[in-house]
Amino acid sequence: MVRLEELKYDERGLVPCIVQDAATGEVLTLAWQSREALERTLRSGQATFWSRSRGEIWVKGATSGNTQAVRAVRTDCDHDVVLLRVEPRGPACHTGARSCFFEAVDGAPQEPEAPGETLARLEQVLRDRRSDPPAGSYTARLYADENLRHKKIGEEATELVMASLRGDKDALAEEAADLLYHALVLLESHGVGLREVADKLRGREGRRRNPG
Repeated sequence: MVRLEELKYDERGLVPCIVQDAATGEVLTLAWQSREALERTLRSGQATFWSRSRGEIWVKGATSGNTQAVRAVRTDCDHDVVLLRVEPRGPACHTGARSCFFEAVDGAPQEPEAPGETLARLEQVLRDRRSDPPAGSYTARLYADENLRHKKIGEEATELVMASLRGDKDALAEEAADLLYHALVLLESHGVGLREVADKLRGREGRRRNPG
């Protein structure tokens, strides 16, 4: 465990702070923290930073409502960078983008977003559809019909198995996507999200199976 006084602040008394989505690993933004901002973060559980332009401490989401609840605080091996793992409530970027890192650099490889980011974005869309169902939405229809939700899970699982038996890789990916979508709708209908599922998966890591 590293104490706050062991962090290597620069000549301005600041350390760079990387903010990461705790559920997906997505990097949301880069900000700066003074020791006081970090202390306030630890006390309040809300991401709190130092504004270099205004010369003052600010709390993420204090005016916009797009808060970041802190789930873990770490530092690197040199103790000169802080990592906040957060649960974001709304976009991280002032532009309205989920992450500040959405501008591609010309000439660089353009790898698509990580699978966890795609799933997290889909989960948010499904959550929005549940709270504010748009007219004609298939997702809203699923939320309104429990029997249909369960029926579609069975259908999509069967279609996934059939694609597997055919050895059709493209169909496998397509049917798996359909099953994941319907599974996320089912989970959301019960108020269960990816975080709870990930917790169960982490709990199984390294677990020894009963040889019997």
